[in-house]
Amino acid sequence: MIVDSALYDHGIRAETAGGLHDALDRARGKGGSFIWIGLHDPTEKELGYVASEFDLHPLAIEDAVKAHQRPKVEQYEDSLFVVLKTVRYDEPSQQIELGDVMLFLGDSFAVTVRHGPARALADIRRRLEADRTLLDCGPFSVLYAVCDAIVDDYSDISVAVQEDIEEVEQRVFSPERTNDAARIYNLKREIIEFRRAVDPLVEPMIRLASGQVAKVHERLRPYFRDVADHAVRVSEQVDGFDNLLSSVLAANLAQVGVQQNADMRRISAWVAIIAVPTMIAGIYGMNFTHMPELDWRFGYPLALVVMLVVCSVLYRAFKRSGWL
Repeated sequence: MIVDSALYDHGIRAETAGGLHDALDRARGKGGSFIWIGLHDPTEKELGYVASEFDLHPLAIEDAVKAHQRPKVEQYEDSLFVVLKTVRYDEPSQQIELGDVMLFLGDSFAVTVRHGPARALADIRRRLEADRTLLDCGPFSVLYAVCDAIVDDYSDISVAVQEDIEEVEQRVFSPERTNDAARIYNLKREIIEFRRAVDPLVEPMIRLASGQVAKVHERLRPYFRDVADHAVRVSEQVDGFDNLLSSVLAANLAQVGVQQNADMRRISAWVAIIAVPTMIAGIYGMNFTHMPELDWRFGYPLALVVMLVVCSVLYRAFKRSGWL
């Protein structure tokens, strides 16, 4: 459905009277004007109506209907189609949710399409309307504002993910006996989701910043360069997170192996200690006729003393070697 629609004349908002066709004619009839249409989870019929009014390319419309596209910038004859991925991080469950924001840009229009749990654009529109100088740069100012907000969200989520990774790292190397393999694996899986949104965005942002995309206002290129720099930085951070988590997972498995070896040594030491009285009791429990110690007055106390002395010697030996 259409959530917002407005005509902008030199950075000043004016409500669209009549249909989209009339508003677009008004925008094209005035220099420095454009119309911005915002849609959220539109049906195929609604997108078809918008496409017919703005003469959008059918391949771009097909991608917008299906959603779940890779971030990209596609230049058509008289319009530009941009796909962005929004990211939302739920800290309690440590789950990353992806959404889609798509933009159609032409000489006098900007159409934004949101799918799923994508970031709301109302606050972006309000901030952009407060900056008339930037808004006066035309439809591509909408693209910059959306890209900037989404990449800023990436940076915030990157900080939150880093904090969770540091917490896991501390738990792995803490003296407490914990096995965080499942949590580490879950974080690695979410990092993969995060990377799906961040990495493909770097190349389109560089294209927009370097003038490889036509019709980008000259004054907007430094802004797109700033967004590209932030996207590259977040992409490098995500790569670092993945490598760090691999190292932490390997360290966790090594810690588990060390703990298991320590347990096995402790068990083996106690088995060796218990084996001594078991052996002596087993020998004298065979009840042979000719066993002189059985008739000796001090035979029983001596057997107990031997057991105690040998077990004590073994205990001290294992204790010194760190097995107990």
